[in-house]
Amino acid sequence: MHRKVVLIAVASAFVAVSAACNKPDSGSSQQSQGATPAAAAAAPAAPGEAEAQELFKTRCVPCHGESGKGNGPGAAALNPKPRNYTDVKWQDSVKDEEIKKTILYGGAAVGKSPNMPANPDLEGKPELDGLVTVVRGFKGK
Repeated sequence: MHRKVVLIAVASAFVAVSAACNKPDSGSSQQSQGATPAAAAAAPAAPGEAEAQELFKTRCVPCHGESGKGNGPGAAALNPKPRNYTDVKWQDSVKDEEIKKTILYGGAAVGKSPNMPANPDLEGKPELDGLVTVVRGFKGK
């Protein structure tokens, strides 16, 4: 007897959920109702974005750290310390072109630490813009 009650309750819940899912739109936009973070994440990435994330992990994290705070495992031995990308004041003061130049030509080329290596292989590639996006994404975190 108890099993029948449980089955009836489960069936009733299924019917209620199915009815709610098939309910007609009440006039609000589908975007405000149906948009979820998962749906937004499924949007196509900009060219070079996935590659830039991978490049950041392999080339930048050792000094700048996974969180972009300049606290990567190699940072302890460096003086000056690597840039903290979370610094809002710095983010607001630097232009994308300066970030690109630093990535491409290294720190010495822009009057920064000569410990920052050059990445000339990225010139003209979408990954360069992607790395700028990665750096900008740390702002205020």
